[in-house]
Amino acid sequence: MSLPAAGSGAHRARRGFRDIVKAGARQVADLLLPPLCPVCRRAVGAHDLLCPQCWAKLRFIEEPFCPVLGIPFAADLGDGILSAQAIADPPPFSRARSAVLFDETARSLVHQFKYYDQAAVARTLIALTLRPARELAREGTLVVPVPLHRSRLWQRRFNQSAVLAKGIAEELGLPFVPRALIRSRRTRQQVGLSQKERQANLRGAFKVREAQRGVIAGHRILLVDDVYTSGATVKAATKALLKAGAEEVDVVTFARAGIVPLG
Repeated sequence: MSLPAAGSGAHRARRGFRDIVKAGARQVADLLLPPLCPVCRRAVGAHDLLCPQCWAKLRFIEEPFCPVLGIPFAADLGDGILSAQAIADPPPFSRARSAVLFDETARSLVHQFKYYDQAAVARTLIALTLRPARELAREGTLVVPVPLHRSRLWQRRFNQSAVLAKGIAEELGLPFVPRALIRSRRTRQQVGLSQKERQANLRGAFKVREAQRGVIAGHRILLVDDVYTSGATVKAATKALLKAGAEEVDVVTFARAGIVPLG
């Protein structure tokens, strides 16, 4: 399976055409439906914008942070200093980054995106997640979403991680490989499970499709999910990608849970 070269002339032309079509569609949408903030429903200037009040409530993850897990530090501890979590339980992936802390505002955005399939919310999350994605991505990196099990995909109608990953791949001009990973068995909901239960729940749940092994082997992977909670999901998915021959896996998510906001 051949993949399009990132940055090729044909790719830029297709992207330019898509941008024109999207811009026209947004103008029509603005005329038919006044744009509202997806969190508080205040009027805003465009469908993919947050109002100033909700934007100010987002807690962006900035340096200094753990170079492996991306957990923010209260003070700059120096280059190469790892968080206690990274030392106690080294992850199989190389680096994880998230755009924001998973607070009330971020939770509302994810909920709207995941359960109501709002295109405007998707554009907002993609735009915010691009910043940490750019830090991790290199030329030739393959963008792979965390998959849903087919039964859950049928119930929900779409995979929010795939929508996020596709938008990031398009913006960065990287190959998008949506069918590389499969969720080979349906797992329990992670909510309410302990760390050990989450790991056991996801053990062996992900596999790389046989037809995709040649694509994955020898490549760097940017694994995309919406929220990093305990890390059990992305760790299990990373192990499947490495087992299939991936050179390295980095993880990017819109939000990061389980971190106490600083300041």
